[in-house]
Amino acid sequence: MARPKPATFDKQKTVAENRRARFDYYIEDKFEAGIALQGTEVKALRAGEASIAESYAEVRDGQVWLVNANIPEFSHGNRFNHEPRRPRKLLLHAREIEKLFGAVERKGMTLVPLSVYFNATGRAKVELALAKGKQAQDKRQTIKERDWKRDKARLLRENR
Repeated sequence: MARPKPATFDKQKTVAENRRARFDYYIEDKFEAGIALQGTEVKALRAGEASIAESYAEVRDGQVWLVNANIPEFSHGNRFNHEPRRPRKLLLHAREIEKLFGAVERKGMTLVPLSVYFNATGRAKVELALAKGKQAQDKRQTIKERDWKRDKARLLRENR
């Protein structure tokens, strides 16, 4: 019998974060996925160079692919350096892939990468979220709540 997965992911070193995703989407469910990388991509990630701001994930032919993630070429790489914006395969269990595929097909949800990080064993991982897009009025409500929390904290600090 398999061991249950921990509730939170073991993030040792966060390389890239998609902060805009939490503003643009309602996050329903999170998954931890491995990422298939070439040699110089790992070195560029360890140097802390990556951007997932405009990236997304899609299910194609029973596999999940990370599209439009930018891992720039490694500065000390040679002619075998990688292509910066190539689609990268995400490594998930078959049951997780089926669940993601069903949610994207039937419910109209989106797969959004939230962060790229290295775990405790030194493996590159992607925190992938199953998300539903927000409407403009929902975004305004989020801004209003964030401003109110900021004002409330400022008032509490001043009243001490």
